[in-house]
Amino acid sequence: MDRLVYTAMTGARHILEQQATTSNNLANVATTGFRAQIDAFRAVPVQSDGLPTRTYVVDSTVGADFRSGAIQTTGRALDVAVRGNGWLAVQSADGSEAYTRNGSLKVSENGLLQTSGGQTVQGEGGPIAIPPDSEIAIAGDGTVSVISTAQAQPGPANVLGRIRLVNPDTRGLERGSDGLFRQKSGLPADPDPAVQLVSGAVEGSNVNAVDAMVNMISLGRQFETQMSLLKNAENNAAKATQILALT
Repeated sequence: MDRLVYTAMTGARHILEQQATTSNNLANVATTGFRAQIDAFRAVPVQSDGLPTRTYVVDSTVGADFRSGAIQTTGRALDVAVRGNGWLAVQSADGSEAYTRNGSLKVSENGLLQTSGGQTVQGEGGPIAIPPDSEIAIAGDGTVSVISTAQAQPGPANVLGRIRLVNPDTRGLERGSDGLFRQKSGLPADPDPAVQLVSGAVEGSNVNAVDAMVNMISLGRQFETQMSLLKNAENNAAKATQILALT
């Protein structure tokens, strides 16, 4: 069978994978703190006795766009956005430390400070427990303090802890299936006092919806091109069969 079939097949398969990535980006265009996924491909020449005129497509490791999204002011006390580079440290479902830019926080039924996705926010001394009937304030350095509202006269502010803020090298981060980032080494990152938060605001997704839509249209046309190549290979094989039948 002509190698054109295999060449077009690999191109079509990886275009479908890239369409899935672009679709995922579009689905998360309104997700707080989302980082767009990036597909990387490389061409590998076909090894044969003939001239190296054809290549296969190989999918490289999927990366992420670490550019910051737009900061949106909400005025909500439990909303924080990371200013510039940096991450919030959270506890993932398997108990390991992971990192997110989702600063839309909440207080769980057990009084723990969590993200909107249900991950427990890590403090420098462990999880941060919020007492009931309290008004919460989060400072720019991640310090969490509360004022009791159980009495008629508000009491003094009590500092509960400080959110663990880190800034590891993005080249050493990888995205997990849960959407959280972790260090490839598996080790927790060191706290970075230079990371600052913006209170009463959240960071939007860094996905550009227009660019993603244009990319989806372009991928659709590329897929049609690969299908045309497969049809041409089929037609060539049919014509060759007819010629051989005549002889």
